[in-house]
Amino acid sequence: MSVEWRLPSSLPSPPLSALLLGVGVTWGCYYLHYICKRPRLVAAGRLRQFLESHCPVVRSDYRPTFWCVGGRLQTIVRVLLLSRPRPTYRNEVISTADGGQISLDWTDNEDSTHFPESSSRPTILLLPGLTGNSQQSYILHLVRQAHTNGYRCVVFNNRGFGGEELLTHRTFCAANTEDLSRVVEHVRSRYLGAPLLAVGVSMGGMVLLNYLASTGSRSHLQAALVFSTPWDVFASTTSLERPLNYLLFNRNLASGMRNTILKYRDIIGKVMDVEHILQSRSIREFDERYTSVVFGYRSCDDYYHHASPCNKLGKVRTPVLCVNAEDDPFSPPQAIPVNEALANPNVALLITAHGGHIGFLEGAFPNQQRYMDRIFSQFMEAVLGHSKELREATADEHFS
Repeated sequence: MSVEWRLPSSLPSPPLSALLLGVGVTWGCYYLHYICKRPRLVAAGRLRQFLESHCPVVRSDYRPTFWCVGGRLQTIVRVLLLSRPRPTYRNEVISTADGGQISLDWTDNEDSTHFPESSSRPTILLLPGLTGNSQQSYILHLVRQAHTNGYRCVVFNNRGFGGEELLTHRTFCAANTEDLSRVVEHVRSRYLGAPLLAVGVSMGGMVLLNYLASTGSRSHLQAALVFSTPWDVFASTTSLERPLNYLLFNRNLASGMRNTILKYRDIIGKVMDVEHILQSRSIREFDERYTSVVFGYRSCDDYYHHASPCNKLGKVRTPVLCVNAEDDPFSPPQAIPVNEALANPNVALLITAHGGHIGFLEGAFPNQQRYMDRIFSQFMEAVLGHSKELREATADEHFS
């Protein structure tokens, strides 16, 4: 007698909870081993030692939000979820030599226990990105962190973006540093005995780096910090013109810039063809029709060459820490000037594998700007608390 074995027609599937657990464990292992990485610190030896000694964040893994790892996603989610602190600003409007005006938003922090004397309280100058102002969420978080640390803050709003009227046809330009020079001189004259430091974000970082290069040892800044700076405008433009990046970012930024022209069409229309500018559908088209023309460049390519900080990094004489993410759609990793930074004892690059553009989100619900705030806090404390050591770290008798 033979026995015939048959497989059941259907095998029971594993419970859904077990399947989800397996996926979760697999992703958790991948996340911890391949996503969470220590950022790459690029700096000459003595500056590197200074940062590793006084800024623990440069020696720690950056752990991006586990469900929000990609650069594009980080860039978008930051806009949607980041909370908006509400500092109380004191506004000041200053004039410029060409008849324009600049709006400055101050937080004086008169209740500071760390620096009770107003005359010696450190002042942090903040530069927002393209079309940004003192109400951008990343600026609001930096202002709150500065207040916690006891500092005074002043936000430099680009012309026409701080609530003031635009009096001339000039607004923003990444290569032109005349307005920033005016602001630095004004702020410094108000508090001659106070350390002055600056933080630039995105295009604000470009302007700040170009200012540092143009002034050399005459910058009047004790140190600087920049986040998500586009180093090579040609590489950034190419990246932002890729189809997905164009749909997600380029088109919206061009729309915001057109709205600025539309808002001030009466004053801009006196010297420019506003209708031609309003037909711009990308950042490059806008720069071809407006920015490069207004600021006197021979062409848009000429403007982009002068605007790119990578071309001038060797001229910087002020200690500066530059933070970028390798997956930033606005600043591709191949454009980050690693060799130039290594050749300049004043420049350090901190490069994370993830973070996007002004993202750097952490935590399960990333409504706080933890990573950028941590870098800001530790770097400012290191500069102010160990100024002599920093000067020695960035001194090089062969570098002039």
